[in-house]
Amino acid sequence: MKTNLSSQIKLERIPRRYYAPEGDIERASLTREEKIYTRIFENATEGSDYLAKHVADLINRNVNEKGHCVLALGAGLSTHSVYASLIELFRKGEVSFKNVIVFNLCEFYPEVAEGPSTFKRLKQAFLDQVDLEAKNIHTIDTSVTKEKLFDYCLDYQAEIEKAGGIDISILEIGTNGTLGFNEPGTLSTSACRLVLLSNETQRRITKEYNVDNAPSTAITLGISNILSSSRIMAMAWGENYSATIQQAIEGDVTDNIPASFLQLHNHTRIALDLPAAESLTRISHPWKVTSCEWTDKLIRRAIVWLCEQTGKPILKLTNKDYTDWGLGELVALYGSAYNVNIKVFNELQHTITGWPGGKPDADDTYRPERANPYPKRVIVFSPHPDDDVISMGGTLQRLVDQKHDVHVAYETSGNIAVGDEDMMRYFLMMDRIAPMFGFETESYKKLSADLHEFVANKTPGEIDTKDIREIKTMIRQAEATIACTYIGVKRDHIHFLRLPFYETGTIKKGDLGERDVNIVKNLIESVKPHQIFVAGDLADPHGTHRVCTDAVLAAIDELKGEEWMKDCRIWMYRGAWAEWEIDHIEMAVPMSPEQLRSKRNSILKHQSQMENAPFLGDDDRLFWQRAEERNRATAVLYQNLGLASYEAMEAFVEYHPL
Repeated sequence: MKTNLSSQIKLERIPRRYYAPEGDIERASLTREEKIYTRIFENATEGSDYLAKHVADLINRNVNEKGHCVLALGAGLSTHSVYASLIELFRKGEVSFKNVIVFNLCEFYPEVAEGPSTFKRLKQAFLDQVDLEAKNIHTIDTSVTKEKLFDYCLDYQAEIEKAGGIDISILEIGTNGTLGFNEPGTLSTSACRLVLLSNETQRRITKEYNVDNAPSTAITLGISNILSSSRIMAMAWGENYSATIQQAIEGDVTDNIPASFLQLHNHTRIALDLPAAESLTRISHPWKVTSCEWTDKLIRRAIVWLCEQTGKPILKLTNKDYTDWGLGELVALYGSAYNVNIKVFNELQHTITGWPGGKPDADDTYRPERANPYPKRVIVFSPHPDDDVISMGGTLQRLVDQKHDVHVAYETSGNIAVGDEDMMRYFLMMDRIAPMFGFETESYKKLSADLHEFVANKTPGEIDTKDIREIKTMIRQAEATIACTYIGVKRDHIHFLRLPFYETGTIKKGDLGERDVNIVKNLIESVKPHQIFVAGDLADPHGTHRVCTDAVLAAIDELKGEEWMKDCRIWMYRGAWAEWEIDHIEMAVPMSPEQLRSKRNSILKHQSQMENAPFLGDDDRLFWQRAEERNRATAVLYQNLGLASYEAMEAFVEYHPL
């Protein structure tokens, strides 16, 4: 059973020469926008092997030349695959760590019993699995009092100097550009010190370390300590790093992106996988740095970019515009600007449809969905009990209005996203009406008393009782049911799957397993759909979205040999956190002002997910506001390109089973 298919989704084919050029001359041309030596690999495993081999060679060289080698080690998740590769090289006898001295780059402060620890993580991931000597391992003492902390940080730096200075720093670049715990705003002259952790970093810690409450402060080596290293090895894996990586490598040096300070270091190497590198010029806008292998998607991206640069719609672009902005190659390829313009205009025009289930008895040659069969059986898979209406509420309404047989399947209960205040509002009402309707039984009184007592004495991070989780599940299910019936989905077509991986009671979820996939598989088999809609948030900040996507894709993979499954199309939606880029969009469903208002109303049925929702993230907007602004932005983009003007649009990309 394949449970990681989302990681294998390739929205486009990147020619190998863009990310792995063979010659120095071609590399120099492709990387001329990059200010740090950067290597791009197809996946994290290849990148980790590359960095590990380079680190091993440097360790051997330093030990041979001066008898020892000093490492400063970060503990971010991206480093773990590098450490795994180093362990493999150690086991093969290609490197020894007997003469290696290690300094922990950063640690949470103050010490908390059973709390997260970077040093514990380093020991598990690396230190305990190689031949390092205990006397050569140095970490930050988190028991030091605040009064002595300043002097202690000076002493920690002095220990590094006493060892001869850092030969190699190994660390990840954080999603907000952090190095160690050096947050945005850090000066290049910063040294070892106590730092305040940002909300974004704390959320990442909560998820990565499986804790409900992250530390708010830490001790970290500063930027000046890191830049004093003879060599720096940095890495990032995954598309959620891509925007920051582009700014760090190609942008200006700024304290808003601490990783950009690596531009000031002469011997830094950065390794990226393709998703993390997707915003670098040679991957995202290769026509700026080389002659291109022009695919339909790349042509579309280039023309959309050209329209943005010139402020013109597609059909007004001229030969001069193409040559002035470095796209003369396309004019030579197609004979004129007009030929390119009309090609891209027609492609984008054909993505727009008001019939997401296909228009019956119509010529579907240039439509994203086929006309027949009609009506279609449709399953919309929603990770949480509101992602369906947030991400594709307008399309869902159209499918229902156009008489398709629509099922909505909520994959998780979403119970941890219900705040105690929202739950208590319902229970206070229940306490009042219990005598009126005659269910004020002894068992109810005990349940109510236990619940009130638990909430009143609940400590931060304490897991809800089973009864409370069940009540919160009922709240989410009731809201989802009201939203679905508002749209017109039949009550018996609303499915609450409650996949087991989610039901841990904590933010950290279990691994996707066969039980989860079988639940999804059984639903698909019972409906035998002609269309499946599934979340495509591949850089999902929760993690739950991606696991839910993997559950659906795994079920599809198990069923793809069935004859009826061959007539099923799978559409991926986004919208909860970001929207599809226009060069990937294959179906765009427009909404009128009235339809957008109806979508808003369906989102508002989820009252527990308004202001008090625990997982709104850094974005201050409520979910309905985010959805509307993203949908309007997509419509404006189409309008600026010279296509029809709509109030808003929802976008989709087709998934083809691997």
